[in-house]
Amino acid sequence: MASLALDDARFMAAAIRLSQRHVGLTGTNPSVGALLVQGAGTPQARIVGRGVTAPGGRPHAEVVALAEAGPLAAGATAYVTLEPCSHHGHTPPCSAALVRAGVARVVAALRDPDPRVDGRGFAMLEAAGITIRTGVAAAEAAQPLAGFLARQRLGRPLLTVKLAHSADGGIAAAGYVQAAITGAVANAQTHLERARADAILVGVGTVRSDDPALTCRLPGLEGRSPMRVVYDPALHMPQGARLVLTARDVPTVIAVAQTLPQEATVPFERMGCRILRVPHGAGGPAGLLTALYALGVSSVLFEAGARFGRTVLDAGLADRIICVRGERPLGEGRVASPLAAAHLRQMRLCRDMILGADRWQEYERTDPVCSPGS
Repeated sequence: MASLALDDARFMAAAIRLSQRHVGLTGTNPSVGALLVQGAGTPQARIVGRGVTAPGGRPHAEVVALAEAGPLAAGATAYVTLEPCSHHGHTPPCSAALVRAGVARVVAALRDPDPRVDGRGFAMLEAAGITIRTGVAAAEAAQPLAGFLARQRLGRPLLTVKLAHSADGGIAAAGYVQAAITGAVANAQTHLERARADAILVGVGTVRSDDPALTCRLPGLEGRSPMRVVYDPALHMPQGARLVLTARDVPTVIAVAQTLPQEATVPFERMGCRILRVPHGAGGPAGLLTALYALGVSSVLFEAGARFGRTVLDAGLADRIICVRGERPLGEGRVASPLAAAHLRQMRLCRDMILGADRWQEYERTDPVCSPGS
């Protein structure tokens, strides 16, 4: 039994690593990892099938792993990071597919909170005589599934707020002049965060001062640039902004006030931008997240500026906060970071590392949405 428990731990760790490959690519479906193993608990244990949820959300990980294993799936142990689905949607249930393939045992990290599943997948497997073990590496498996879990538990996307500030606490030089704050290593990590998100969000102030591209420019991951979203209730964004000029190449959404006249949006729509009407005022940030949820967005990376950044942080919507501290000061007249000590009171430091000359710190809620028991 000891060797079986060790195999369960190591093969689940491998399934979790597999699940990370398509985070940000699977839409409203979770990026699940699945392995099929013959001889688990013996020295002859070997992987016969591997699967991760495909881009777009289908096929599911279990189906991919079963196809690779073929007849070797019979009698195997299936390691899955999330409970196999039990409902008929665009594809038949994965639980039924595992039963048909003759899998002998299923080891799962997490129960699926989707009300269409929520234990029914396990029940279907047990009814077919398949042995079930759950809760293996649940906390680790929850991390790549955080966006999906937020949709199920909060009815909105997971929100990560990312800020970079200088050694003296500034996010821009005097007069909102753009300045290099962090180095190449931390910047690469930021682009990796972009690749993992469904959408990247900025306020119109960031567009007007920085004219950003908001794409992922890591070699090999250029195709994983997320949807770009600009919160611009009064539509002050210049039509010559890079985001507008490239809207036909990378999906670009402009979130405007519900009361904005229709004729104001026409030039942007002609250039390929999508207009999203959201509540303005105190409920703006929450209304924006609700609207993005309706578009199928599961995770949002908000690269915060001064004004809209403070609004979002004060609203208490951040599930994660990434704070990157550069080594150089910006000097007198700098624009102060919107992040205050009060915004971290309900957060815990979960990652702290040095990237080049910069310090990268990640915080998550003390009751994180991606925890197994949330």
